[in-house]
Amino acid sequence: MADQTDHGPAPYVVDIEKATLENENFRTTLWTGENLQMTVMTIPPGGEIGLEMHEDHDQFVRIEQGRATVQMGPAEDDLSFEETIEDDWVALVPAGQWHNFTNVGDEPLKLYSLYGPPDHVKGTVHATKQDADQDPNEQH
Repeated sequence: MADQTDHGPAPYVVDIEKATLENENFRTTLWTGENLQMTVMTIPPGGEIGLEMHEDHDQFVRIEQGRATVQMGPAEDDLSFEETIEDDWVALVPAGQWHNFTNVGDEPLKLYSLYGPPDHVKGTVHATKQDADQDPNEQH
């Protein structure tokens, strides 16, 4: 199994596909720098990341396994953009857009995400979505 500790801000290289597919946690930060952060996530069938908005940074999300419905929009009650994506697809989330990713497949959804600037505390590991929801360092 790939080393799943936060290696930032030191120089780092990783087989991101392997690290993403081997991750069993809801969220694991693999690298946190001053201006960028990389996380890997596993969402169970029927699960979701949860509706959120990042005021000051953009986000890149790549699906390595599974199918997700991606919703985005200018307000919590206006998710006017909706697409279903799968393996090898990327979603780009602009700063200020409300968004959610829901696993609509029958296998765990495995993805990695890049944030600029970082969104989570360096070294964050959430075994489950409930852990993430109860983390006082997370913005909900």
